[in-house]
Amino acid sequence: MKTVLVFVSTLDGKITKWGDPNVKSWSSKEDQNFFNKLWNNNRLLIMGSNTFYLDPIKPNPNHLLVIMTRQPSTYKSYEVLGQLEFRSESPGQLVEHYDKEGHELMLIVGGAHIATSFLREQLVDELWLTIEPKIFGIGCNFVTEEKLDIKLELLSSESVNKQGTLFTKYALIKEHI
Repeated sequence: MKTVLVFVSTLDGKITKWGDPNVKSWSSKEDQNFFNKLWNNNRLLIMGSNTFYLDPIKPNPNHLLVIMTRQPSTYKSYEVLGQLEFRSESPGQLVEHYDKEGHELMLIVGGAHIATSFLREQLVDELWLTIEPKIFGIGCNFVTEEKLDIKLELLSSESVNKQGTLFTKYALIKEHI
């Protein structure tokens, strides 16, 4: 199973504008359309509970949205098995579980803590990063402050509007620890 980390970022690496988590308030229409297409065309999506909490998503039979949380029982009223699930397993356990179920692609779509946990365990195959031509100075990064040393190889890049928004895809070069 291929695991793909999906984010939009400013040139200075921020995924929030001054801490406001509403990405739609500053990301381009091209990025929003790209993300919506990814969302609609993929079955297995992973995000953290903080991201889910910001904009609770309704269950959909076309998706399996897995929310990573330390306390899955807190969200029992939202859960619909096979559509919207809350799990406390580690990233490695989730990858193993869904790989055994036959999923071909796992999209990791939200939360710096979740992104960092998958990166730390070298479970990400590709990073699909939209780079918006903006600089915020203050905001959250798509990884938490942790010592990481991850090498990437550019697979593709495409300028998608006159402002210079870039869609990039990178392969993560996995090194043995």
